[in-house]
Amino acid sequence: MKLVLLSGGSGKRLWPLSNNSRSKQFLRVLNSNHEKKSSMVERVWAQLNNVGLSDSTIIATSYSQVDMITNQLGQNVPLIVEPERRDTFPAIALAATYLYSVQAVSLEEVVAVLPVDPYVENAFFERVRELEALLEKSDAQLGLIGIEPTYPSSKYGYIIPNLSKQNDYVNVSHFQEKPTEEEAKELLSKNALWNAGVFAFKLGTLIDILLEKGLPIQYNELLNRYSELPKISFDYEVVEKLEHIVALPYKGYWKDLGTWNTLTDEMATNLLGKGMISPDSENTHIVNELDIPVAALGVKDMVIAASPDGILVTEKSASPRIKELLKDFDQRPMFEERRWGWYHVIDHASYEDGQEMLTKRISVLPGKNLSYQYHETRNEVWTVIKGEGEFVLDDKIIPIKAGDVLRVPARAKHSVKALTALEFIEVQTGRNLVEDDKIRLFESWEEIEAHCEFVKLQVK
Repeated sequence: MKLVLLSGGSGKRLWPLSNNSRSKQFLRVLNSNHEKKSSMVERVWAQLNNVGLSDSTIIATSYSQVDMITNQLGQNVPLIVEPERRDTFPAIALAATYLYSVQAVSLEEVVAVLPVDPYVENAFFERVRELEALLEKSDAQLGLIGIEPTYPSSKYGYIIPNLSKQNDYVNVSHFQEKPTEEEAKELLSKNALWNAGVFAFKLGTLIDILLEKGLPIQYNELLNRYSELPKISFDYEVVEKLEHIVALPYKGYWKDLGTWNTLTDEMATNLLGKGMISPDSENTHIVNELDIPVAALGVKDMVIAASPDGILVTEKSASPRIKELLKDFDQRPMFEERRWGWYHVIDHASYEDGQEMLTKRISVLPGKNLSYQYHETRNEVWTVIKGEGEFVLDDKIIPIKAGDVLRVPARAKHSVKALTALEFIEVQTGRNLVEDDKIRLFESWEEIEAHCEFVKLQVK
């Protein structure tokens, strides 16, 4: 069995910690076996490792999440990277063609696709493993995991079974997305299950579907034509068109940590970051990423979340409505994790003549480096405030340390490697100061050194 974890999309349901660049699965707020808090993606990867499934798993994601995944899971995690976000059908199709044409996986092999952020016990993944045998036994086109509901929820999609129930699985009649609470009560009377978002199928099933649609089944060809694929979910494009679908019920613990009220239920502490909660405050959580303290006094059932992107104060029951409140609000991400460390936007200003200023605090982990790159429209000035490293400017490598000031003109090729924990303040000036103004030449320091080796020897 092969597993594909879907780590795509962006979200504002956990704003201000989640944004267009940092999705909920990367927030380090959950308890772990170590002193450091873990993220949802770290927790799931550890669970897959515990049940022996990590070696057969790949993660399908977008370019914007690659750095965060490698930052949290390491450089060796196998990734399928979408050229652009186009919903779950294109992402799963791309992963299927990779398995088929690059890894030469058999068309008879069962592939299970699941979200990267379920909050479950290890037993859930053992149940996923059982889908392989279920497809063989039932000869179904698709196998699902259905959670046995504990209450009539309007937050989840439902799997409605046929009346003819098998011993250990159900034949699926149809689906219903997020019913009203009254409708949910009726669905529970029909033994409906919560849809866990898990799909299992033989690889050949999806390859045949791609052929029927006239789409390439070679990975590189589909990659080049990715922008032509419809922006549509796997549910609508595939699942609802199949005739023979079965589902395995799951009775264990399962929770969607997609809103502040559900996430705080699983946090190990009521206070993360600088802050104070008074003894007479009840069921209140503070999650603070800022360097200033946040205090909660005499409040009940509250979430206070603060990050460089903003500050949220909400009753827990109202927190799922944050996405609706922010629907017309748009700003660039003010904090991002990268494979080499992180950056925090300190200030941004636009002037009447069209010029802009952007100031960042950038942290590079020991042994890590930025890519060798240049920018078309902006000039940069770096002031090193901590640590030591090696700085490259137009193929020349020089040592740097705290107190050094470095100038990077527009179109100048540059990079930096941290020898110790390195921090610097970067001031950008110019027009259209966006992250997309970046032309990468080399990623690894070995490539950069090889390119600059002769000049480096001269400089030293």
